[in-house]
Formats: sequence, C-alpha cells, structure tokens
Amino acid sequence: MSCLDIQQVLNDYKTKDPLTITTLKLNQKALSDINGLSLFKNLEKLDLTFNNLTSLQGLESCTNLKWLSVVQNKLDNLKGIEGLSKLNVLNAGKNKLRSMDEIRPLVGFCALILNDNEIASICKLDQMKNLNTLVLSRNPIHSIGDSLLKVKSMKKLSLSNCKHQSIESLKFCIELKELRLAHNEIRMLPNALAHNKKLLNLDLGNNVIMRWSDLKVLSSLGYLRNLYLRGNPIAESAKLDKKICRLVPGLRVLSARSID
Repeated sequence: MSCLDIQQVLNDYKTKDPLTITTLKLNQKALSDINGLSLFKNLEKLDLTFNNLTSLQGLESCTNLKWLSVVQNKLDNLKGIEGLSKLNVLNAGKNKLRSMDEIRPLVGFCALILNDNEIASICKLDQMKNLNTLVLSRNPIHSIGDSLLKVKSMKKLSLSNCKHQSIESLKFCIELKELRLAHNEIRMLPNALAHNKKLLNLDLGNNVIMRWSDLKVLSSLGYLRNLYLRGNPIAESAKLDKKICRLVPGLRVLSARSID
C-alpha cells in the first residue's frame, strides 16, 4: 500500500500549512490510500489520475473541492464524495464503477465524465440544473430511461459503445449541440429528435440504420453541420450523400468528408 506522504507534498509546494494549498496534482504516484487529504480543507482542484485507488475515503473534509479527476484507478464506487456540494467537474473514467448512486445528491455538476466503467443504468439527473456535459461511453447501458427528462442545460452527451437500440428521452435537452451514439445497435432516429434543433454534431457511426425513411427527421435539424454515418448498412448506398445534402442543406461534413 502506498499512502500519501503529507510532508513530501508540503515540501513540494514549499509550505508548512496544508490550508494554503488549493490545487494538488498527485497523478502517477501509485497511491492506494489518500486519507491524509483530510488536512487539505481548502482544496479546489485535485488530480489523482493513474493511481491504485480503490476508495475515495479521505475526501470528505475537502468540502471546497470544485474539480476532481480520478481517471484510471481501481474504483468500484465513489463513496467519499457525497458531501462535496461544490463539486462541478468530475472525471472518473476508466475505473470499475457499477453505479452513479453517490453522484445523485450532488446537484452542482457542470460536467460528468464516466466513460469506460461498468455502469448499467443512469440515475435520475433532473436536479442538476447546470449539467452541460455527460460522457458515459463504453458502459453497458441499454437505456437512458427518464434520467435526462429535465436536464435542459445539456450541451454534450456521449453514449458511444454502449448497448443502445434506440434513442429516447432527449426531447427536453433543447440545448444539445453534440450527440455521440457510435457503436450501438440503433436502427432508426425517432421523430422526437426534432426537438433537439440546436444539434451541430451527430455521430451515428457503426449502428444498424438500414432505411432512408429512418433518417428523415434530420431535415428538422437546421443547425446540423457534422454528421457521421459510416458503418451503417445505409451508408453503402451510392446515392446517400446527395440525399443527405438535400435533406440537411447546412451540413458541412459527412462521415469525416468535407462537403463542397
């Protein structure tokens, strides 16, 4: 077990008082125990990427924390952050998380990045009035359900490499500008996608869309500039590019190719 060496941290930051430190970068330290962080009560930004953490116990006293990265650790839960009410950015990608339960009480998030975990369902996020970025790529999530019904502030949503067969419950995300749904099992675009009129970037690569009629809702997305369809059966059609350009006149990039 590698514990946090408090004295070494103080020496590195040229101080004797842990309360003077507001930013800590502790990446790639092979840490497995961070209980010593309870002394750093004024921390606002903390980087713990690439360590060996299985627990976040020790962060409970860091109540001023606003930004936290614990990417590439060994976490199967986020216990220890439930009381960090000022936290607005969390990056916990590439761990072993199975749920989002500890996140739910924290309503101040602007960005949640939880890619490459083992999360099977999304908890309700309707109290997060400022949430604009949600990244859940490469998790075994089959359905969004009603978790995003009231998240009107969402601008970027990534659910690539999940288990989705359809898109649902995004009609209230009226500020959505980027939607990434590549490498799923989506067969059609629902008419409700027309509510997401501000979409600029839409990635639907490597799904199972087969029919032209399943794409017609794109005509409602007047701001769409970047669309990716490669990897779908319909993308093999020789006439698809011309049809898409007529359907979405403002499109600038189609499947990574610029449109003249």
